Amino acid sequence: MSDDGDARAVLSVGEVATRTGVAVSTIHFYEKKGMIEGWRTDGNQRRYPRAVLRRVTIIKIAQRAGIPLHVIRASLAAIPPDHTPNARDWARFVSSWKKMLEERIVSLTQLRDQLTSCIGCGCLSLRDCPLRNPGDRLGRDGPGPRRLISPFSPRRRGEGGA
Repeated sequence: MSDDGDARAVLSVGEVATRTGVAVSTIHFYEKKGMIEGWRTDGNQRRYPRAVLRRVTIIKIAQRAGIPLHVIRASLAAIPPDHTPNARDWARFVSSWKKMLEERIVSLTQLRDQLTSCIGCGCLSLRDCPLRNPGDRLGRDGPGPRRLISPFSPRRRGEGGA
């Protein structure tokens, strides 16, 4: 028996789904994305090492925190597929994700605090719109919803319009 528990223990896709609380299709998706690994038996059935249970749990927690799948995959790629991630691995994951989460928190806090100044009109060229057009950058291109006007439309080129 290794430090990872019984490394020989294998689980079917249904057992992994039941034990982790995710759909079988999600297990297949994680495998397709290279986040977990399994193999096929002679009877063409999927099998996974027991370590996959912790990996799927880490994926779920990270997704809930808003970590993109490609970042989760890169983090998990640093450990062998049959190794059960441990506290040291988790600390390394969290350390690498912390700056991203802190930036997101700052951005969402700023959005929450500035949302009340948005009138939701969609013009996106108000001088005081701190959300989408700080300092009226888009107003220099002309009136109206600058982000919604095609660069090829007559209004965009200044050839008429309302």
